[in-house]
Amino acid sequence: MPLLDLFWSMFLFFLFVAWIWLLIMILADVFRSRDLSGGAKALWTLFIIFIPFLGVFIYLLVRGSEMAERAEQLAIERDRTTRDYIKSTAGSGASTADEIDKLARLRDSGMLTEEEFQAQKAKLLAQA
Repeated sequence: MPLLDLFWSMFLFFLFVAWIWLLIMILADVFRSRDLSGGAKALWTLFIIFIPFLGVFIYLLVRGSEMAERAEQLAIERDRTTRDYIKSTAGSGASTADEIDKLARLRDSGMLTEEEFQAQKAKLLAQA
């Protein structure tokens, strides 16, 4: 029966990993929840740590339906933050015509000479 023992051990190991994953997900949800006060978070954490099976099952019954909504909201916030960061670091996204217009204004104001303007214009046109 060594093969059966191996399958049983693998099954128990899988259940152990799933249990640890569930505990981590629930504790992360407790701390991610903005509608819970600090005291409520502490009580849920103590309940989950000291009476794990009962604490996890009660948490899933009471607050489990909102877990997906909180995870989705977190993903939306992260996406928005990432997009804002990319937009701020990527620049204005101006077209070649806008850049040439800026160069022309700099030339007209005397900041660039005609030779510098032509060189920069050629460089922009070569990139496009």
